[in-house]
Amino acid sequence: MGERAERGEPERDAAREERRRQFAAAAREERPDLALLCLLIGAEADPALDQAGIDAAQIELDRLAGLLPYSPAGGPGAWARNLAELLGTRQGFGGSPGDYRRLESSLLHEVLRRRRGLPILLSVVWMEVARRAGAPVYGVALPGHFVIGLGDPAGRHVLADPFEGGRPLTDQDAAVIVAGATGEALSPGMLAPAGPLEIVQRILNNIRAWAQARPEHSAVQLWALDLALLLPSRPARLRHERAQLLVQRGEFLAGAAELEEYARVLEPVQPAAATAVRREAGAARARLN
Repeated sequence: MGERAERGEPERDAAREERRRQFAAAAREERPDLALLCLLIGAEADPALDQAGIDAAQIELDRLAGLLPYSPAGGPGAWARNLAELLGTRQGFGGSPGDYRRLESSLLHEVLRRRRGLPILLSVVWMEVARRAGAPVYGVALPGHFVIGLGDPAGRHVLADPFEGGRPLTDQDAAVIVAGATGEALSPGMLAPAGPLEIVQRILNNIRAWAQARPEHSAVQLWALDLALLLPSRPARLRHERAQLLVQRGEFLAGAAELEEYARVLEPVQPAAATAVRREAGAARARLN
């Protein structure tokens, strides 16, 4: 059994590296495949999700799109009603407060299986099904609650909330969501379409927040950071967060090395901050004594 375990570890490492290479390549496509990127996140959390499982999830999205009436009369409102009837009513997709406590709620293949998820993952399902059916759909990253838009973002459009089964939202509804999350007023910029990489970054942020609240799942936080760092555009502070996490996990030398590399990047623009980070690196090394 020990020999099998030894052989299995390199194989798992190789599979992980291949998934991450695929993730990085998909993120750099001219038109990133949102469903694929979300499924590769799922494969990071669930190594049993292999290429066949990823293909099956894409096929399920195709199947659902095939159940949606094409080019309905009535424009964006008709698209929204048909999506709500198909996905919310007939297929049972939706969310509840309890879904925020489950990692599966941030994994597309699990959301497709369970029909439950966070607002942003349910919105991904709505968007991918609608897009395959030819609907003019886009994501709307409202502060604290992700929804979808159908139609022309700058013209005639409707908003819908997949977390509540596709409930239509007025601008006043959106304003209430924003006020509840931030205390601020709704601004036009908040209703702008969210791009695929913005959506992926927000999903990874959610996963990191879930893991940060559960220190026993620091490995989840680490792989979410690793994937976020593979995106073409990401905050530099993620490197600092990763280094600090390594130290928290007891990987003092690796964490110190990453802190020093981060300090090197900071030095030209924030020399005082770089000095502070180097002190962190020294403190991490001292914990080995």
